[in-house]
Amino acid sequence: MEKVKAGLLTKPFLSYSLFPDIVDRVIKNPYALYLDGGSGQFKSSRYSFLSLNPFLIFKCLGNRVSLTDRNGERFIDADPFTCLNTLVNRYEIDSNREAIPFIGSAAGYLGYDMGRLIEKIPVRVKDDIDIPDALLCFYGSGIVADHLKKELYAAASGLPETDRRLQEKKASHDLDALMAFADPESNRPEEDMLSGSGQPGFVESNFNHQDYLAAVDRVKDYIRSGDVYQVNLSQRFICNLTRSPFVVYDSLRRKSPAPYSCFFNCESFHILSSSPESFLKMNKDQVETRPIKGTRPRGETEAEDKKMKEALINSAKDRAELLMITDLERNDLGRVCEYGSIYPEALFELEAYSNVFHLVSTIKGKLKEGNTHVDCLRECFPGGSITGAPKIRAMEIIEELERCRRKIYTGSIGYFGFNQKSDFNIAIRTILHKDGRYYFSVGGGIVADSDPEKEYEETLHKAKGMMGALNASVGGDG
Repeated sequence: MEKVKAGLLTKPFLSYSLFPDIVDRVIKNPYALYLDGGSGQFKSSRYSFLSLNPFLIFKCLGNRVSLTDRNGERFIDADPFTCLNTLVNRYEIDSNREAIPFIGSAAGYLGYDMGRLIEKIPVRVKDDIDIPDALLCFYGSGIVADHLKKELYAAASGLPETDRRLQEKKASHDLDALMAFADPESNRPEEDMLSGSGQPGFVESNFNHQDYLAAVDRVKDYIRSGDVYQVNLSQRFICNLTRSPFVVYDSLRRKSPAPYSCFFNCESFHILSSSPESFLKMNKDQVETRPIKGTRPRGETEAEDKKMKEALINSAKDRAELLMITDLERNDLGRVCEYGSIYPEALFELEAYSNVFHLVSTIKGKLKEGNTHVDCLRECFPGGSITGAPKIRAMEIIEELERCRRKIYTGSIGYFGFNQKSDFNIAIRTILHKDGRYYFSVGGGIVADSDPEKEYEETLHKAKGMMGALNASVGGDG
């Protein structure tokens, strides 16, 4: 397939302060994607991005791939990663503003169950939510907010046109369309997307309290028998709620701000993510992963906060847990990186969020010649921080003990950039909205000395921000 190259046209908006209103107008559109950097309050989140009107939509369910473009939808039976690799690497944008990491990309999500295409994991639990295993939209234009410089501008490449003259014509047209979102009289938000507070709700877990404790004990049995060192065990909550998805997302990002947040309007469902965890960040042949392991709730007072922070920093259990996952991620990168290029840039860093503290490591490497960003994601997927170690056996135990498919949870949300800059999160602190229901999962790493009750309590601490965004509390025996 011949490579399609394009340039980039940019145009500044009059005011950076327009961005929140523009977001409100853009996200009502089917397949609009908002990658929310948290308004620059985190060191890794200088930019936020808005994209809409994809020229190609990639979906898959197992090995059944759907491709939709201006000629309609077609289906092929193929390995989705191979197909995606071919499509992503067809396009190349020569950005005249190298600081922009994301304009022109294949962006969206890959759910946890994409791991079944990589490893042979037994199928024991039902797939009870009808959505694709992966959905990525190919965008040729978008709106960028630079939170450091307080600048806002539109950018367009003219893709998927292959002729330069047609590219320039389309890019100019796309810029005008994007700039129109600054007009408050046009592109008014639909009421069902942006308004309505809804009534307080209740969330119900697919585990009751005692069954979750029993599942933790079962994981510990496997650890004692030598099957695994660690397993990430999760429970899923469901909430029936009339509140609109973007209102919930806006509440989520205020209650639990994070550097890898996202709102994705997938037409028949919505993804609301406020993830603190980076999975893979790639810039040409440089790759970085930042696993999180170890969590403590924030204190009610400054003294309590300090106590929780010090407890996490000095926890031998949490440090050992993070070290195991750091080594797992190093091993995964070893499949695609040059020998000797992988190194831990940081170990056991403490990061503070509104509801919790986390311990984080940073591992870097250099891709072998010939390996692409899609290759790298495939070889590392799913992230070891949300499976356990060894990864394959941990995934088998997850399949045995959890009660439903994880779907988007612990998959990845992000983009493969046509300028060779790609970035994906780990989809934790993530809510799925479909057919009037909100779904989210929370989990934790179980190790040999885990206390089942404390592990259960940790999941509830992690759920606090999402339940607050839904204005919901736990009902029943959950």
